[in-house]
Amino acid sequence: MSEVEGLPTLLVVDDDKAFRETIGAALARRGFAVTLAANAIEGEVAAKQAELEYALVDVRMPGPSGIELVERLRAIDEGTRIVVLTGFGSIANAVAAMRAGAQDYLTKPTDAAACERALLGRVVEADADDSLPSLERVEWEYIQRVLVDSGGNVSQAARRLGMHRRSLQRKLGRNAPRR
Repeated sequence: MSEVEGLPTLLVVDDDKAFRETIGAALARRGFAVTLAANAIEGEVAAKQAELEYALVDVRMPGPSGIELVERLRAIDEGTRIVVLTGFGSIANAVAAMRAGAQDYLTKPTDAAACERALLGRVVEADADDSLPSLERVEWEYIQRVLVDSGGNVSQAARRLGMHRRSLQRKLGRNAPRR
């Protein structure tokens, strides 16, 4: 998929081929001229070759991270509206994405409608049930923040959290709670 005359241009960068192609096709049906890239390097090359209005960038990829790509896209064109996607959502990741220049942050799994709203900057009011995260979610996000603050060092994060390293590793091995 590539640029089509008159349509808003969108770059989708994700190492998960199935997700990348599915979300790209869905957003193309919603009126975007979509360019796909499998990693940050391909995404940067695509951004240099075409003027992009929007970018949807995954955080975790082989090679340079999505956060690094956000910074590079911002350097190429400050006008590109960037939304970061991740399967490992945490407050620390969201803050890092925003500091790098992203305008919004979505956790996977997500759909084309949510991506389109985020890309276009449309705010949707949350349901009352969604307003408060569960205790498990708050704990998980706090652990992620401490881990990021520890530079990814699990032993140092465990000391800061006052827990055994293996206990922390078990918690890190679980998927993020939904809410």
